[in-house]
Amino acid sequence: MSEDVRVFISTGEVSGDLQGALLIEALYRQARSLGLELEILALGGDRMAAAGAKLLGNTSAIGSMGILESLPFVVPTLQVQRQAKQHLKQNPPDLVILIDYMGPNLAFCEYLPKQFPAVPVVYYITPQEWVWGDRWGWGVKLFRSDRIIHATRRILAIFPEEARYLQRKGGKVTWVGHPLIDRMQNAPSREAARAALGILPDHVAIALLPASRQQEIKYLLPAICQAAQLIQAKLPKVHFWVPLALEKYRQPIEQAIQDYGLQATILTDQNIETANGASPTLQAIAAADLAITKSGTVNLEIALLNIPQVVLYKVHPITAGILDRLLKFSIPFMSPPNLVVMKPIVPEFLQHHATPENVAQESLELLLNPVRRQTILADYQNMREALGEPGVCDRAAQEILGLLPHVRR
Repeated sequence: MSEDVRVFISTGEVSGDLQGALLIEALYRQARSLGLELEILALGGDRMAAAGAKLLGNTSAIGSMGILESLPFVVPTLQVQRQAKQHLKQNPPDLVILIDYMGPNLAFCEYLPKQFPAVPVVYYITPQEWVWGDRWGWGVKLFRSDRIIHATRRILAIFPEEARYLQRKGGKVTWVGHPLIDRMQNAPSREAARAALGILPDHVAIALLPASRQQEIKYLLPAICQAAQLIQAKLPKVHFWVPLALEKYRQPIEQAIQDYGLQATILTDQNIETANGASPTLQAIAAADLAITKSGTVNLEIALLNIPQVVLYKVHPITAGILDRLLKFSIPFMSPPNLVVMKPIVPEFLQHHATPENVAQESLELLLNPVRRQTILADYQNMREALGEPGVCDRAAQEILGLLPHVRR
């Protein structure tokens, strides 16, 4: 006879929804082997719902990066958290998993130990204090890792340096590897992806990945499209492929494609037949000769598929000014491939450096200079070795379910 276990997962934004879905699938696999019947409640998105979670609130579009940028999402975030807390009071969890989603999940780190002191809390994919913690003076106190360490029974790290940093701080940490290693097992080959998209051998395919957050439509989409326009003027046989992160971004992206006269196609689940069940994002990346992309988790997907990339990011000028002048905030790199090995594997442009001219020039260099291209591919190989072996999500699920008192390890 199976035993019922109620699990609550909290995450947000498109990337958290992806990581949550991968973990949920693994939790169900491991639960079956242990004779457990899971009920998974979640703050997350459509991918997590499809993987078997009951959503208490949809947070895939509630998220931002920056100070001013976060203000429109304060009230919606508080509302979904309130809904979740009310439900959990009536239906107490046996396990809690917090995934990324720094601000809201740090609030849960304060709430959960008080409300459910006996319930194991796991933090999976922690805020990147290991990157910026020693570089941000007094401001880091707002987000200190000791809040996570105090609230959690276990921290599951995805980067080796993340694990080392949190262990030094006194956290109970297990390094499981990066979950995208698992996702890449189902990625289509270059040949299959290009065949599915009808890309001719002599045509240049560039994946454009401008936005998974609303603010990125405003700050990144114009620069990326202007860079694409400059590239198109140099390479007549180029075609741009734009996987859609959220349906609500379709209209502004379509308008930008029209305004800049781009030879471009928007990809969704509805308008392509995906290879091996891969998402439109993986399809577009796998088929590409180059990716021009926002900074984020997608940079690792691109690297793991051996596609050269140019990364850019912008926030509101006032946010940038506050971080730079008032909080003295600085980071060595912003894109995950560079952070993994702490060296500039991929070119990245931040704020006023993220100009269409800079992005286009670097993109053309990666497309037309074989030596430059080969260097980035060799660096990808070194980066890949620091991300762990396949089976990441199942290792994480085993660690999580092993915290239940009646589960023998």
